[in-house]
Amino acid sequence: MSERVLTGRVALVTGGSRGIGRATAVALAAAGADVALAYGRGTAEAAAVASEVRAHGVRVVALEADLRDARAAADLVDRTLSELGALDIVVNNAGITRDGLAVRLSDEDWAQVIAVDLTAAFHICRAALRPMLRKRHGRIVNVSSVSGVIGNAGQVNYAAAKAGLVGMTKSLAREVATRDITVNAVAPGFIETEMTAALPEAARQAAVDAIPMRRMGTAEEVAAAITFLVSPGASYITGHVLHVDGGLGA
Repeated sequence: MSERVLTGRVALVTGGSRGIGRATAVALAAAGADVALAYGRGTAEAAAVASEVRAHGVRVVALEADLRDARAAADLVDRTLSELGALDIVVNNAGITRDGLAVRLSDEDWAQVIAVDLTAAFHICRAALRPMLRKRHGRIVNVSSVSGVIGNAGQVNYAAAKAGLVGMTKSLAREVATRDITVNAVAPGFIETEMTAALPEAARQAAVDAIPMRRMGTAEEVAAAITFLVSPGASYITGHVLHVDGGLGA
């Protein structure tokens, strides 16, 4: 997006120190938004992303938070308001995986993924909606996954969390639409990130072969979709799940 259509807006991006979160923070900054960059680990990485964001002439603050802690998740909203004075855009991108077949999946691996990938997003949305409702304006984008739409063997916890984000997105969209608050989701497929880079080569090739476009996507392609959804051009779109998956979920 070449125009600075988000000038004067403040965005909170979770999982902002790498992958889709990093690309989104930079894309929003390029569109003119000030950015609160939330991260769970990797202070040096977060500082590097903050420098990228700042290079676009906007304000940026890096906020460390353990999203397994409900209070820490909700507090990100207050910290953003305190540091940057407003909150107009929320991108719930933070996520973890603890893969394993259901019969071998531990209670801990189930609980951790649900806590970070779904529950933290709810706590952030709930906290963010209060100032957005008062302002009568807001944009929320939840980063789901193609796994939450079509399922994926070995990822029952991750798929459940990401499917939960879809349901949450659609329900929240109906609740707040009259206040000029839109709530949408993106469902990325296989994207070139640290997570997919760790796949064994055979698994990686099998994934690519299953994609109609025969390639993995980039974090920047997902970030472009998110930036569109929070832009003025998407003001009549809410409750939508935008697939960014090369046709995998078609």
